Amino acid sequence: MAIVIGALIVGAGIYFGLRDEQKVNLPPDIPLSDFTSECPTEAIVTKVLDGDTVVVEGGYHIRLLSIDTDEKGYLCYGEAKSRLEEMVFNKEVRLEKDETDVDQYDRYLRYIFLPDGQNINIQLVKEGLAIARFYPPDVKYREEITQAEGNAIDNKVGCKWSAPTEITGDKEKK
Repeated sequence: MAIVIGALIVGAGIYFGLRDEQKVNLPPDIPLSDFTSECPTEAIVTKVLDGDTVVVEGGYHIRLLSIDTDEKGYLCYGEAKSRLEEMVFNKEVRLEKDETDVDQYDRYLRYIFLPDGQNINIQLVKEGLAIARFYPPDVKYREEITQAEGNAIDNKVGCKWSAPTEITGDKEKK
């Protein structure tokens, strides 16, 4: 029994060592974003993880570009996640890449569109559930998202802008 366990440990070490070695051996002068993405351009959303991250069929984790929503335990987390679920869960969406393919957490960075052309990233900002957050070179919809955020702030729309908040410790309170 000990031999079998030892063999499994050694085998796992070799397997994961080769995987890490393969990552290290990528040509250093070619950015990761230049490699062809396996991420589909159309897929059904199978899970909503939070207000700005979903999983689509095939297990691809998608991080919505140019926006940021509250994390679990913060003021607008539940509203943003629920609204995103309402808009995209179990629906076919179009996934549009900007310049960067994946982030440091191996999530695909995309704008999400419904079949009618509605940009979900912009819609969450428009509804005051997300803030604009840009990381160049991914700024394709900067003007539209910035305008949506300005309108939401001016009109005190949604969870982010409807009432003043105070910061208490590491959490926001209304």
